[in-house]
Amino acid sequence: MTVETPVRRSPGAKPPGPLHRVSGWAMRHAGLAVLLWVVVLAAVTATATVVGANYKNDNSLPGTDSQRVTDIFQAHQPKGDTASVQIVVQADGGLDADKSRMASMLAVVRTLPHVASVADPFTAPGSMSTDRRTAYSTVSLDVAATDMPVEDVRTIIHRAQDFARPGFQVDVGGDLARNAADSSGGASEGAGILAALVILVFVFGSLLAATLPLLTAVFAVGSTVALLMLASHLFTVPEYTTPVMMLVGLGVGIDYALLIFSRYRHELLKGTADPKMVALDTAGRSVLFAGCTVVIALLGLLALGLGSLQGVALGVTLTVLMTMLAAVTLLPALLTLFGKRIERSVRKHAAKQRRTPGDGWRKLAGLVQRGPWVPLLLGTVALVALSLPALNMRLGFADAGTDDPAKTSRKAYDLLADGFGPGFNGPLVVVSEGDKTAAQVLGQTLAADPGIAAVTPPQLTPDGKVATVLAFPKSAPQDAATSDLVQRLRDDTLPKLESQTRGTYLVGGATAAADDFASAVSKRLPIFVLVVVGLSALLLMAVFRSVLIPLKAAVLNLLSIGASLGVITLVFQQGWFGAQAGPIEAFVPVMIFAIVFGLSMDYEVFLVSRIHEEWRRTQDARAAVREGLATTGSVITAAAAIMIVVFAAFLLSPDRMLKQFGLGLATAVLLDALLIRCIIVPAVLRLMGNRAWWLPRWLDRALPKIALEKD
Repeated sequence: MTVETPVRRSPGAKPPGPLHRVSGWAMRHAGLAVLLWVVVLAAVTATATVVGANYKNDNSLPGTDSQRVTDIFQAHQPKGDTASVQIVVQADGGLDADKSRMASMLAVVRTLPHVASVADPFTAPGSMSTDRRTAYSTVSLDVAATDMPVEDVRTIIHRAQDFARPGFQVDVGGDLARNAADSSGGASEGAGILAALVILVFVFGSLLAATLPLLTAVFAVGSTVALLMLASHLFTVPEYTTPVMMLVGLGVGIDYALLIFSRYRHELLKGTADPKMVALDTAGRSVLFAGCTVVIALLGLLALGLGSLQGVALGVTLTVLMTMLAAVTLLPALLTLFGKRIERSVRKHAAKQRRTPGDGWRKLAGLVQRGPWVPLLLGTVALVALSLPALNMRLGFADAGTDDPAKTSRKAYDLLADGFGPGFNGPLVVVSEGDKTAAQVLGQTLAADPGIAAVTPPQLTPDGKVATVLAFPKSAPQDAATSDLVQRLRDDTLPKLESQTRGTYLVGGATAAADDFASAVSKRLPIFVLVVVGLSALLLMAVFRSVLIPLKAAVLNLLSIGASLGVITLVFQQGWFGAQAGPIEAFVPVMIFAIVFGLSMDYEVFLVSRIHEEWRRTQDARAAVREGLATTGSVITAAAAIMIVVFAAFLLSPDRMLKQFGLGLATAVLLDALLIRCIIVPAVLRLMGNRAWWLPRWLDRALPKIALEKD
């Protein structure tokens, strides 16, 4: 290992900027810089392990009916709600013949940790199906769901299933049972890292060179995971933030390091005196700018005002910031430490290449430029066609009905639907505030509704001020008919009833909450899009001194996002390729919009900055596009391939939400890197010509100057 002496500045040179100072220090003290990263990673990981995490899912929606129902229960219940699970049994010959077996099973469950009570289906009202083949027992726990140990839930599942035999099926349902059965085991992350390493080795022809971008990403993501665990004690961070953060962090971290390393390799082969500093002056600045666009897109989620998304936005933003820091400090230090060995491997790999790098991309750019309208129109039509299914996207929240059919929670869900009807798994919680007459009339009205299969008698809260009626729809919780029922009750049935009884009625429950969430997102989405697109366009305008470049980038990015959402709709809502059909997770579209918009801007910056650099040097718009694509096409393709395999690896996750994220992000990156950046953008820039770099003088004076190219 060798440490290179930094190049001294000439007396008339400009003073170094912050990037020069930070990266320069990392290169001058390479060993210390790497040691500091190791110490920081070890320290925050050890601290997080000792302190633990305090993740909380904040699904509150202030001002909505479903949230008001939740608030009413909290106000009128003397104690906080405790958790419960359901043991569901089905006997082929009828449960009466297996009464003793069920009694023995329930007796064993009563002795398990944190079990407060176990209901007997033979005596509890409504717990036995009409054919007496299916029944359920509610196991009440003495702690809240967040305080229930996962191992104790698994113990309940295993001890109950010990009594199963042919003809006597036992399964356990409820959210706790769903979570206890989930076990990703890091398979998706491991598969993504392994695939990324293979691609990097193929690109660089050296295991050492391929390892550096991977190490940079792993250090950044690893330290961020620990920091996020600590931050969960100060902020509301949902429990699903970590896998989403790792998904984005691995892809972005490897990509940022790859892009800087690729420019370093290019300058090294060109014979530049200080290739590391030139790479940081160019690709390093692009990485910082691209990272800022991702951060802006993520922080745009704050404009939605939804607590469940704000924690995710902050967590993923922290990840991107750490990857940016690692790319301009840890990577330069590693390049310095292993400089001679990397230089030998790079030159050896380059000597084996039989053609000039970038020739294929020059030919592709020339082909597109000779007839730009055809690829532009065909590419745009393809993106629009893929986007059309997103117009019929139906948002909701996953329940056990979309779980793997092999999971006990899914089996319990199916047993209840078979024995009690499809709507039994998602009852509507209708609250009545008024006298007893108002509650009785409510029950009668709901029972007469054609979309409702059954209702429970009104149940008063302990203080006697509020009555609750459970209404079981005839349709399943995730069916569109159930959402239509909620809308009809709120808009027509209950307002008429309120005018008659002078009571107040509210509809809550999981389906109603999903509808409220979708409505809240729809109302605030225009502000979100305006903030993200507007700020990103202003940044691009300041960098490239152009009006048309930001406009083109915004339109194409929106098309790639629409196409990815369309693919998600076809696969997960329509059930293509054997996927479990159901609604799209309510917060997935806005999260994909924020992440994809930021990542799309990455490729925009990397490609257009090289084109702009060539245009400033030659003032030849067509040649600038060819050279820009020739020098970045391979890098963008490799970076995209890494992101695609990292994101697609999350299709291996058992979590439906992560599968949707993985497919959506992988599809967007594939379309963006191959179709948009390599085909549509060259066609658009060919048609624009020199007009692509036009900016009114008054706007040029008003905008700050941000240089990504080396002066």
